[in-house]
Amino acid sequence: MAASAPASFWRSLAIQRRVIFALLMREVITRYGRHNIGFLWLFVEPMLFTLFVTGLWSLLRTSHNPGIPVAAFAVTGYSSVLVWRNTMLRCTSAITPNLSLMYHSNVRVFDIFASRVVLEIAGASISFIVLALVFTALRWIAPPADILKVLFGWFMLAWFGAGLGFAVGAASELSEIVEKIWHPLSYVMLPLSGVAFMVDWLSPSYRAVVLWVPMVNGLEILREGYFGDAVTAYYNVEYLAAFCLSMTFFGLALIRIASRRVQPQ
Repeated sequence: MAASAPASFWRSLAIQRRVIFALLMREVITRYGRHNIGFLWLFVEPMLFTLFVTGLWSLLRTSHNPGIPVAAFAVTGYSSVLVWRNTMLRCTSAITPNLSLMYHSNVRVFDIFASRVVLEIAGASISFIVLALVFTALRWIAPPADILKVLFGWFMLAWFGAGLGFAVGAASELSEIVEKIWHPLSYVMLPLSGVAFMVDWLSPSYRAVVLWVPMVNGLEILREGYFGDAVTAYYNVEYLAAFCLSMTFFGLALIRIASRRVQPQ
């Protein structure tokens, strides 16, 4: 007797979840190995990068809003950059090293991208949480003013990173030019992402322009949740959600096209 549609759906979902988890574990072992601290590098690496930037800003005493500690501003800024930039970069040319896995009937191109997206977002999230907790315990920064808004801002940034990773990753499989363009372009996107400024610090004529950059909106939400009344945030949730949704569907469409061109080796 044939299984009902709901039962078949949940069985397929369970299989895909196991496949993505297996690919995620394989990626961790391949990338970080079993020696030294192993998989802990998943979040230690982004932590070290953020700590370096935080220390540099503190030594230079970079001028920001006097109500915001330099450490808090750096942690919220550079942690958010890692969640979308690393996700996007890790998804470029992700299929070629995993072509042999395509012989398995349950492994799809989407699964490879999904495992890398989950891995990068998890690493950046753990790094952000640990640094925030440690800095708060040391009383270098204050606790978040609105933890729910912080989580919402982080979720939107992670969603943006996932959609961008799907789109750029699949496009890089369709054309080698995409990978060559996106690596330098990611450095151009860095100063435009709001990592070193808040929209309120810009002149009114530039605020509307910079808010077209999706990451700026997400970071403004996160910082408003973290600093509360100490900052004045500008963002457009509807625009950010629409952009992330469109990018996700576009990325999934490109993945479908790229899947048809994959030849297992």
